[in-house]
Amino acid sequence: MRISSSVAVLAFAAALAGGAAAQAQTAQAQTAPAFDAARISEDIRVLSDDSFEGRGIATPAEQKVIDYLSRQYAAAGFAPGGENGGWTQAVGLNRFSVSNVSGQLKLGDWSQSLTQGQEVTMTTRLPGAAVDLKDKPLVFVGYGISAPERQWNDFKTDVRGKVIVVLVNDADFEDPSLNTFGGEAMTYYGRWTYKFEEAARQGAAGVLIVHETKPASYGWTTVANSWGVPQFDIVRADPSAERVAMEGWIQRDLAVDLFRRAGLDFEQEKIKARSRDFQPVDLTGATLDAKFDVKSERIVTHNIVAKLEGSTHPDETILYTGHWDHIGMGEPDANGDRIFNGAIDNASGTAALLEMSRQWSAGPRPERTIVMISFTGEESGLLGSEFYAANPLYPVEKTVGGFNIDSAAVFGRMNKLGVTGYGHSELDEPVIAAAAAQGRGFVGDAGAAAGIYFRSDHFPLAKKGVPMAYLSSTGEFVDAPIEPRLARAADYRANRYHQAADEWEADWDYSGMLQDLDVMFKVGQDLANSRTWPEWKSGSEFGPERAKSAAQRR
Repeated sequence: MRISSSVAVLAFAAALAGGAAAQAQTAQAQTAPAFDAARISEDIRVLSDDSFEGRGIATPAEQKVIDYLSRQYAAAGFAPGGENGGWTQAVGLNRFSVSNVSGQLKLGDWSQSLTQGQEVTMTTRLPGAAVDLKDKPLVFVGYGISAPERQWNDFKTDVRGKVIVVLVNDADFEDPSLNTFGGEAMTYYGRWTYKFEEAARQGAAGVLIVHETKPASYGWTTVANSWGVPQFDIVRADPSAERVAMEGWIQRDLAVDLFRRAGLDFEQEKIKARSRDFQPVDLTGATLDAKFDVKSERIVTHNIVAKLEGSTHPDETILYTGHWDHIGMGEPDANGDRIFNGAIDNASGTAALLEMSRQWSAGPRPERTIVMISFTGEESGLLGSEFYAANPLYPVEKTVGGFNIDSAAVFGRMNKLGVTGYGHSELDEPVIAAAAAQGRGFVGDAGAAAGIYFRSDHFPLAKKGVPMAYLSSTGEFVDAPIEPRLARAADYRANRYHQAADEWEADWDYSGMLQDLDVMFKVGQDLANSRTWPEWKSGSEFGPERAKSAAQRR
């Protein structure tokens, strides 16, 4: 992606610096934050306690979350920022629960029974009483991408009524030098959400994404846990136009065997799929049966919203966001634990918002309004933030920008700040400068290969034109002992992320998280007490949407 000229960037930085200097000369001098690790730890402990049952949306646990967060926001000095003077924004969704799942792959005299959560996961987000696919032909369509602006089309055949088999990520993952999809950084075309959406546009009966740990950036256990619980979707006017009957994943080893039996070499087909010239391949003779009952029901879940009204420009807002939900309860793990506590993901980010609100209330009232939003439905596909972006309580045209917090640092300080989405917005420079003041460098677009930019709640807001910073500690640990920190971080990625073992631990080191909060607070403070409007940089796909409302920010 291209970035704006250095002149524009320097002008923006100078505007922030000038605003900060002017503020320092007033009686309302900016205050240094004093974040409290003990308070953060206690909030995480409470929110990830077994009594919250994994914070599943539209469960009895949801009201416990609402009650706890609203009490804490009120104690911090924030006011209700939701609908009708309350703390919440109602989000209407459909919930889909599947049962009696059975399936079978067949090719000639060979067949393979499919067990939910083992060889495959199968579910739906299409309203109905049941799914019953019988003898559906299988066709491999590479990465399952249709991108006319990149002269790319994996659908050079009619897939209507068929089950498509697709690769996760996008075509540059295995060979970034191709640079067809931006190199190493995953585009939205690489996300599972896109694969399912495009399959529906193409009229497919179902999708099987081949799971591979590296391009997915998570293991099979994460897939099984995430898709083995009820799924949610926003209420759609024409669901059949946007959802396929069966959304699924298939284990890599089984996919390799299936390709072999169809006379194909899986690795060779992957190589072919990296080219614009790729031709879809029928898995000749192979069919899929998939059958399961579906319970679909309309439910209401809630975003939780708190505000500190600005003293001078209350109609201009700065957002701090993170999701309160996790995946609730599922099948017991090897230890018999079926509660997915979600301590790091994302009780940590939720606790960070509470602590951030305490700091905003402790200092002089900002000129612009500060809004904290704890989103619902992130684990189900960013649904709470998608709903808010479509139905904003605070106009996006007058939303200055924001900061998203998802899975905060709990293993200690690191020598760099990860700036996810680096190169897109003018928020880059002030956050990098704030990190530099701490003696830290930065990593541009941390997690780009895993598509992190498209996997948290800042993304729907960015699509609406709101500049959003998504920041996290990265690089190398700086405090001894190093090896135990590395081991804990690796253990979380391998054995705790989206698993029942993501539980609070009393000896976490919050020093890195406090540094990250300091960056977000200080940059937000400068913005809140200035007339500066951060912009998208030249070449960012989010710029045109923001430009439509430029006249409202003069």
